Amino acid sequence: MHLRSAGPRVWWLLALRGFFAAVFGVLSLIWPGLTVFVLVILFGAYALVDGVSSLVEAFSRRRDLNREWPLVLEGVLGVGAGVITFVWPDITTLALLYIIAAWSIFTGVAELFAAVRLRQAIDHEWLLGLSGVLSILFGLVLIVFPIGAIVTLGILVGVYAIIFGASLILLALRMRSPQSPTDSSSRAPG
Repeated sequence: MHLRSAGPRVWWLLALRGFFAAVFGVLSLIWPGLTVFVLVILFGAYALVDGVSSLVEAFSRRRDLNREWPLVLEGVLGVGAGVITFVWPDITTLALLYIIAAWSIFTGVAELFAAVRLRQAIDHEWLLGLSGVLSILFGLVLIVFPIGAIVTLGILVGVYAIIFGASLILLALRMRSPQSPTDSSSRAPG
C-alpha cells in the first residue's frame, strides 16, 4: 500500500500517538520529580514481573533446563534488576537516564532514515526528520549533562514529549488532507 493513499485512512493513529505524547509531556512538566520517580518504579516493577515470568516459563516446561538456560538467565537478570531498582533507586535513575538517552538517539536516527527514505512517498517528511533531530538532541543532552539531567529529567522529558507530540499531530493533520497544496489548483470547481 502506498503511503500517500494510506495517509487519509491512518492519519488518526499518528495524531493519537502525538496527543498521548503531548499529554504525557504536560503531566511531566507539572510533576517533574514525580515523573522521574514513577519512571524508576515502573521500570523496577516491569523488570521484576518480567523476570519472574521468564523463570516460571522456564521451569514450567520441565523438559530440558539445558535448553532453557537463556530463559532462566533472562529471569534471573530481570529479578535482579527489579530488586536493585527498589534497593538503590538513585543508581537505577542514572542507569535509566542512559537507557532513555540511548533509546532517544536510536529512535531519532531511525526517524531520520525514515524521513529520507519516505521523502518520495509522503508529503512533509521534514516533520518526521525534525522529530528525529529532536530525539537525537534530547539523548545527547542526557549523556553530556547526566547529573543536571537527573535533576531536570522530568522537565526535559515533558518538553521533549510535547514538541515530539506536536510534530506528530501536525504531520497527522497534513496526512489527513486528501490532497496536497499543488493538487488543489488542478481540481475542477464543484
